[in-house]
This record gives sequence, structure tokens and C-alpha cells, in this order.
Amino acid sequence: MMHVYADRVNHMENSAIREILKVTEQPNVISFAGGLPAPELFPLTDIRESYDRVLGAGDPSVLQYGTTEGYLPLREEIAAQMRAKGIKAEADNIFLTNGSQQGLDLIAKLFLNPGDVVLLQNPSYLGAIQTFRSYQANFKSFLTNEGGINLPDLESSIKQHGPKLIYLAPTYQNPTGTTFTLEERQAVARLASQYGIPLIEDDPYGELRYEGPILPSIKSLAAEDEVIYLGTFSKTLAPGLRLGWIVADQKIIAKLTVAKQGTDLHTSTLLQRATHYYLTHFSAAEHVEKIRQTYKLRRDLMLQELKFAFPTQARWTEPTGGMFIWLTLPEGYDTDQLLPRAAAAKVAYVPGIHFFANGESNSSMRLNFSNPTPEQIKQGINRLAAIMKVN
Repeated sequence: MMHVYADRVNHMENSAIREILKVTEQPNVISFAGGLPAPELFPLTDIRESYDRVLGAGDPSVLQYGTTEGYLPLREEIAAQMRAKGIKAEADNIFLTNGSQQGLDLIAKLFLNPGDVVLLQNPSYLGAIQTFRSYQANFKSFLTNEGGINLPDLESSIKQHGPKLIYLAPTYQNPTGTTFTLEERQAVARLASQYGIPLIEDDPYGELRYEGPILPSIKSLAAEDEVIYLGTFSKTLAPGLRLGWIVADQKIIAKLTVAKQGTDLHTSTLLQRATHYYLTHFSAAEHVEKIRQTYKLRRDLMLQELKFAFPTQARWTEPTGGMFIWLTLPEGYDTDQLLPRAAAAKVAYVPGIHFFANGESNSSMRLNFSNPTPEQIKQGINRLAAIMKVN
């Protein structure tokens, strides 16, 4: 039977990372490809007890339908965490989602008509590009630099293209690991307010800081309500829980509620109750500090191995937090074409071309340092160096 699909289906693509991860399931493959946390750091015992306590309390409502906005005590807890970051928020400003990826989808559903322009960093998060593309958006990008963004080019792009949305990940960005300066954050907040354009601030990695100052979110610096903030427990608790949140003006929250009701009614009641129990009965701060210490050691080791293995022609970012290093090879290298050779050598990465909305770069790659063990980092970087033959 020949099916006649909606036009938007032609804009839906498989996630390049999900496809690459199929390769990493093969035995003995060292993967720098996925943005995966270290599974040995998951708080299994605490999460199990949280579920046991919630289920063992004898309250059948933990298995009942819930409100679309989310479990009120959990929203209150998240709102308190947001206020501690300088973001003005009450429970009514918090909207719970199935991971921040659903947050991106719901926001796109609210704002984007076919042909609308989304302005984003270049390169940018693949999952955001995939989501916006499924709503038939057009992409425009602005220049970036080692510290973050080119502000004059950002304002020029706003004036020239009139975007419907701006999407930014200002802290330990995926894929580059770069972070906006305070001055850049202040300028971006000003521009969003000045031009009245909704700005999505995606912040999945903000807690994973290894050195440097704590920088305020763009949301906390914004005088108006243009900034929509996305948070998640995927990197600090466990990604398999699929629990994230949106911080936004109550008018936007009301629209998100309608959009989510037509999608999945609400996020799992049991999951929300168990997560609230975990946050209020265990030390999430101590757990996050353990993650920081482990990831910092792995980041330092990967940077060290890159210096040994790629001594002269290659260049890479040196992130102060997050989970990724962005490696750029000399002109003439094509990391997409080199990937099969890497897979044959039992090492995987994500070619950089997938993080550009219009496919501008062939010589870069994203490397994840949070998931592989120290020994895998050493072996994997040396395998990559042998394949790339950069010296």
C-alpha cells in the first residue's frame, strides 16, 4: 500500500547519533560518540529506595493520571532551585516534560509555522536541529568564536532574517563545549528583549562545571519574558528517567499545557513522585559533585592524550565543563568519510557535519569524555590518531 504522508514527514530524519550508537553496541568498540553519562555513577540505590518509599506509602494516586503541568511539590522544588540560580520562578512557571527534548518539540509546536526562521549557533545541538526541521523551519546561523558568539553578527542576523525563535546553549555547549562570557550573556538578553524574539536557553550541562566562575543564566539576566529556559535531570540523575522541565511565563505555560495534552497527557506520575522523594531525602548536591570530579579527570586525560597524539595540525576546544570536546582536523580531512575506518578500528565519534544545519563543516568531530573509562580514552584517542595520521 502506498501511503500519502504529510509534507512534514519529508523533513524528518534519523538521528545521526542514534545510528552511530548502533555501531558502538558491537563488542570492544570504544565510543566517544554518544552524549552518555557514566553509568557507574547512576545513584541506583537511592533511586530504588525512592521508588520503594513512594510505592510503599500505600497511596494509589502514585499510579493515577496526573496534571499536565506536573506534580506540584516537584515543580515547587525545581522553582526553588531556579531561584537559587537567580531565575525568578514560582511553581506556576515550571512545566515538566519527558526530557528536555520534549520541551524543544513542544516549543517548536507552539511557535513554528512552515518556513519560519530559527536562528542558532553554528555548530549547534543536533537534536534541536532535528526537532525544528521536523516543523519545516528554515535555519540561519551566526558566527561563533572560541569564547562563544560574535555579537555584531548575531544582531545583524536578527535584523536580516527576522527569526521566529533563537536557540542557544550558552553553557558548555553541545557539541563544542564552549561557554558564553558574562558580557555575551548580558548582550544576548538585551537583544532578545529589544527585538521581542523568543529565545530558548537550553541548559542541560550547567551543573557540570569543573573550573572557572559560575555564570548567570541568560534567563536570570533578561528583563522581559522572552527567554524560555530548558532544564533536565538527564545529566545529573539519569537520562533513562526522561524527566526535564521548562521555565517560562505563565501565558506560555498555559499554551504548553494544551500542546502536551494532545501529545501524552502528562509525564509519568510515579516518576515525578519518586524524583521528588529523591530530591528531598538524598543529597543531590553530593551526587553532582561526585560526577564533576569524575568527569574532570576524564576531560583532563582526553586533553592530555590529544596533545600527545595530535601534536601540531589539529586543534580542539578545552571546555571548562560539560561532556564534549570539539576536534577540528586540517583542511582536506572529511570525518564523515573517515568514520567507517574508525569503526573498523573499533572506535567511534560523531562527524561534525551533523551539527551544522546546512552541512558546512567536514573536518570536525565531537568527542564525548564522560562515558568512556580512562583506559578507553587512552586507547581510543591513539586509535583515532592512527586513522587520521595527523602529525
